[in-house]
Order: sequence, then structure tokens, then C-alpha cells
Amino acid sequence: NCLVKNLEAVETLGSTSTICSDKTGTLTQNRMTVAHLWYDQSIVESNTTESFKGSEFNKDDRSFNALLLCAALCNSAEFKGGQEEVHPLKKDVNGNASEAALLKFAEIVYGGIGPVRRTHYKVTEIPFNSTDKYQVSVHSFNTSDSSFIVEMKGAPERILDRCNMIIINGDTTLLTTSLKEQFEEAYMDMGGMGERVLGFADLILPKDQYPQSYEFSSEPPNFPLTNLRFLGLISMIDPPRAAVPDAVAKCRTAGVRVIMVTGDH
Repeated sequence: NCLVKNLEAVETLGSTSTICSDKTGTLTQNRMTVAHLWYDQSIVESNTTESFKGSEFNKDDRSFNALLLCAALCNSAEFKGGQEEVHPLKKDVNGNASEAALLKFAEIVYGGIGPVRRTHYKVTEIPFNSTDKYQVSVHSFNTSDSSFIVEMKGAPERILDRCNMIIINGDTTLLTTSLKEQFEEAYMDMGGMGERVLGFADLILPKDQYPQSYEFSSEPPNFPLTNLRFLGLISMIDPPRAAVPDAVAKCRTAGVRVIMVTGDH
């Protein structure tokens, strides 16, 4: 059965040779799950099934912990209430599919994301926009040297352009041309698997310039958005709808070419 809202579409369907289809939510289920991570110069696979317990990842690994913290904090998604007994991957979320995937991943690995967000409460944020292709938030980050941390996520190439440092094996080091080439290779590998890839960066703000009493503003930003520290990549997979392979096969049998249109890399 087919619901046709415009009868002219039926008239032209017989002469159609190509169908351009949106991907997210049309060909796919719009139910993102974290599939791979790139940090410490290596791609790490994540379990995308409900058997994922998070124990595969070491929260004491400083590189992974910095990447996970950014994914958890620079994230507007929140779980809906009354789902305490529901597995995190099945919980309903207020937020877009990509942020929901990151939220669920962090929830499982941390064993609960609430305490992390309360400890590192949000001070200000710059929402994602299609021009800059990044999202920024500033959070409490109390150490002997700092009171706040800037967290940024977005299109990997845009994030990398704003970084001059990178974290490797827990140490912050200069972002060299060689490391940029490794990033590009990992980015292409992850994107080549049909996954949506996001880049992550942070910057710990010095306490002498940004004390506890500092008044942050996002319009215009009165905190740095360049010379950040690159943390890594996280890719998410959006499973295809069950009926899609058969539908595409039928189109091809009928001589109709199907093209997937996506904003993903």
C-alpha cells in the first residue's frame, strides 16, 4: 500500500528512472548507537548490542576519560523520566539521535551519567549551527589549576582546525602534520563504514584568567574557541530499516536507480 499526497507523483512515477532518498529516518531507523572510537592513534570497536556493559573500556585511561567526558557534557540530550528499570540502550531520550547515542554510551560506561553532569555543571553553551558545524559548552572543572573546562564537538575537520594540541596516551602533545594525517585516515575509515563521525576537543581554562567568579558569555563568546586539545573521534551507526533492502532491490529490478542523499561525511 502507498499513501500518495500528490497525484501528480503517480503520473510521473511510470517514467521515473532515479529516486533520491533521504537517509536518516527514511532508509534508516534513526536509532543511533556508538560503533567505533578513535583515540590514542587507534580505532576501537564498541559493542552495539544490549550485552554492552562498558567494561571493555578503562575509565582510568586518561585519553579515553577525556573523550568520554566531552561526549557526556557537550551534549544536550537527556533521558525521559520514569525509566529506571529500562536498559540504557532502550531508554527514550529528549534530543537528537546522535546525542542520544552518546548519552546512552556514557550512561553505560559511567554506570550513570547524572553524577558526572552534576559535578561538571554547565555554565554556558553555544548551540550547534550548520555554518560553524560545532557545539560548545563550558563546565565546572575544579582542580588546583582550573575552575572551568571548554568542551567542543562537531564536524571532525572543523574541530581539528581549532586545535593545536592532541592527547595521546594521557599526555597533551603538539598536533603535528603526521598526527593530522593519522586523523584523516581514521576519519575516512570510519566514514567509509557508513557511520556518522563526530570530532571532540577540550580546553582546560587557567584559574588565574578564569576564576570561579568569572562571568561567561556566549554572545559574543568571552572564552577561547581556538588552540584547543583534540581528543578523538566517535562514530555512530544507524541500522537500516528492515524493509529497505527489499524495496531497493525491487526498484533496481524495475530499472529505477536509487541514490542515497545524506549530509554525513
